[in-house]
Amino acid sequence: MNFVAFRMLIGDRAKYLGLIFAVAFSTFLLENQTSIFANLMKRTGNQIGDVTDADIWVMDPQTRYFDETKALKDTDLPRVRGVEGIDYAVRLFKSNPVARTESGTFAACSVIGIDEATLAGAPRRMVLGDWHDLYKPNSIIIDKAGYLMLFPDQPLELGRVLELNDHRVTLVGISDAMPAFVSFPIVHARYSEALAFQGRQRQQLSFVLVRAKPGIDHDTLAARITSETGLKALTTDQFRAASMRYYLANTGIPVNFGITIAVATIVGLVVSGQTFYLFTVENLRQFGALKAIGVTNLRLLAMILLQAAVVWFVGTSFGTALTATFFNITLQKVATRHMVLLWESAAGVAVFMLIVVLISSAAGLRKVWKLEPAEVFR
Repeated sequence: MNFVAFRMLIGDRAKYLGLIFAVAFSTFLLENQTSIFANLMKRTGNQIGDVTDADIWVMDPQTRYFDETKALKDTDLPRVRGVEGIDYAVRLFKSNPVARTESGTFAACSVIGIDEATLAGAPRRMVLGDWHDLYKPNSIIIDKAGYLMLFPDQPLELGRVLELNDHRVTLVGISDAMPAFVSFPIVHARYSEALAFQGRQRQQLSFVLVRAKPGIDHDTLAARITSETGLKALTTDQFRAASMRYYLANTGIPVNFGITIAVATIVGLVVSGQTFYLFTVENLRQFGALKAIGVTNLRLLAMILLQAAVVWFVGTSFGTALTATFFNITLQKVATRHMVLLWESAAGVAVFMLIVVLISSAAGLRKVWKLEPAEVFR
């Protein structure tokens, strides 16, 4: 009977391919949009995660996400250092000056000014150069995507000169920084030089990076810093989550992706479900003939579930392959680098499509279950 069920499924090639296409298309849409959405939300905290030297970030109490900074007082640094349980605390400065090349290309940059003595906060994943070279005067490190933006169609090369706020600096390293939500070139420099790129202001300190002593709970230490200094102290994971929540609450991204995902869900439910339901209904004569020769309802149920399983497996596999191919192609682009098909998305969509196919099978099975064999011969 399993062979008969399979032959019934592929007997009409047009209907069979229609079933596969409906499931594959729904799978592709859902996996594509959910993965892109998740990757975009992950980008909101990538610059925070790239700083591997900090367990806790200290900032102004009104700060809501990484790109929104209100300068702290210079006296806040020793206040933070005085909290028990801290191994070290260093300053970090963030600004957005314009970088210009000798050829005239320019772009707004995200400049990170790191501690002079320790270089805490410097990028650790390097494509070219060594992050220790930041100790050299008038030197910067830029991320690979930013380099390609400022020096399009040119090979990766150290020693190039940039101008930041009338200051000439030399490129001593190219980092493999994770892409940020806003696609600015990411530049790292020593604290004093980063201040010069932006121009002097009364208050300059953006964040204080804190490393906890071994054995000290990070959440407990962050709460202690907040209590004793009145500043906001968040662990790295908390700060990344706060940045993600800000973009979810204050941008149109959730609505835009939500609409697309909702449409894909409706396509999955209506198109895939209706197609499989009609396939079952249009084969009622065959099912009726089988019942007439003594095939039981339970055996018919097994046949329909086998057909559903085949359609689900082939359609979902084909849709996932299309999605993986899409991300493999876009992975080579600068704007969409590090965007990948998430296994959580693939697994979740596969389960969803299985539920859709099973519900459709149940609807068609109801007609088969009630079918009287005599009706087939009228």
